[in-house]
Amino acid sequence: MKILATLPTKGRDLRLDLFRGVANWGIFLDHIPNNIVNWLTTRNYGFSDAADLFIFISGYTVSFVFARMMLERGFIIGATRLLKRVWQIYVAHVFLFVLYLAEIGYVAQRSGNSGFSDDFNIRGFLANPAQFLFEGLILRFKPVNMDVLPLYIVLMGVFPPILWPMLRRPNMTLAASALLYLVARHFGWNVSAYPTGVWYFNPFAWQFLFTFGAWFALGGSAQAMPFIRSRTALVLGTTYLLFALVMTMAARFEELRSLIPPEIYGAFNPNDKTNLAPYRLLHFVVFAFFVVRLLPRDWPGLEWAIFRPAIKCGQQSLEVFCAGIFPVLCCTCRVDRGLRRDLDADCGRHCRHPDDDRAGVLPVVVEERRQGAGEGQAGRRSGGLRGA
Repeated sequence: MKILATLPTKGRDLRLDLFRGVANWGIFLDHIPNNIVNWLTTRNYGFSDAADLFIFISGYTVSFVFARMMLERGFIIGATRLLKRVWQIYVAHVFLFVLYLAEIGYVAQRSGNSGFSDDFNIRGFLANPAQFLFEGLILRFKPVNMDVLPLYIVLMGVFPPILWPMLRRPNMTLAASALLYLVARHFGWNVSAYPTGVWYFNPFAWQFLFTFGAWFALGGSAQAMPFIRSRTALVLGTTYLLFALVMTMAARFEELRSLIPPEIYGAFNPNDKTNLAPYRLLHFVVFAFFVVRLLPRDWPGLEWAIFRPAIKCGQQSLEVFCAGIFPVLCCTCRVDRGLRRDLDADCGRHCRHPDDDRAGVLPVVVEERRQGAGEGQAGRRSGGLRGA
C-alpha cells in the first residue's frame, strides 16, 4: 500500500522539547497546593492545560521517531522498538509506584493523620497491600498523582497497529480515532479502576489527542497549513481563545460569573477533563495551530539561554516527570502540617470546650482550611497528577 504520510524533517525539533518541558513544569506547579506561581500555567487561561500538551507532544514524538524506523526497517522492528520503550516507561512507573506508596504510607502512619491516607487514595493499600499492589501493577489502582503515566503506557502500547495505517491512510486513521472518541463519549465507555470508579483520564477519549499528535507530525500540519495561515483561522481562533479565557476566569471569580447566563456558564463548567470535552479539545487544537503559525521550527529564539532549562527538561521528560512527583508530595505534607498547626487556634475560636470536637466542630474547621489551601489540594481522592 502506498505511503501517503509525510515524514518530518530529520533532526531535533526544539519546539517539541520546549513545550514538553513547559508541560512538565505546568503539571508540577499545578499540583503544589497554595501556590501562587501556578497562575503562570495555561490551565488558568483556557479550557486545555499541560496534560493536553503532554499527550499531544507524546503522540507527535512517538510517530516522529518510530514511523521512520518502521518504514526503513519494517513493521516488526519498528513495533518491537516501540514496545521496548513502552516497557521502559512501565518499569519507571512501577519503580515510582512502589516508592510513592512506601513514602505516603510511612508519612501517613507516622503522622497519625487518617485523612492523609484518604487524600492520597491509599487507605485500601494500607489495609490490603498485596491486592492493591497487584492492581497497581496492572494499572487499575493509581494513587493520587499517578494517573498520567498509565495513560501514556496504554496509548503507546496500542500504537503500533495504529501507526501502520497512519503511514498509509493518515486521514482515515484520524477519522477512525475521532469516531472512537465520539462513540466512547456517547456511550460512556471508560476503563474501570480499583477498588471503585473509572480512570481519571479516559483512554477511549484521550487516544484521539494522542493520534491527532501523530497525524499532525506525519503531514497533518502541512495539510492544514493553508487554513492555519488564513485570516479566518486567526479571527475565529482568537475569538475562541478569548471566550475560553472568560469562561475559565468566571469559574474563579464570582463577580465575572454573575455576568454570564447560567446556561452558558454551566455548559463549560466544570471542565470535563476525564472525557476530553469537545470544547477542551477544540481549545487545544486552536492553540496548536497558533503555535505552528507563529513559531517556525527554525526560529532563532529557540537557542536563547532563557529557554534552555525548559528544553532540557523536555529532552529528559520521563525523568523530570517522575522526579517531580516527590516534591509535590513534600509540599502537600508541608501544607497539611501547616493546617494542623492552625487547628488549635481555630478551635479556640470555634469551641468553648475541647469536647466540642465530638460534636463535629473540628472536621468543619479542617474542611474550611483545606478548601482555602488552593485548588491543587482539592479532588485528591479521585485522580492524580493531572495537569489541571
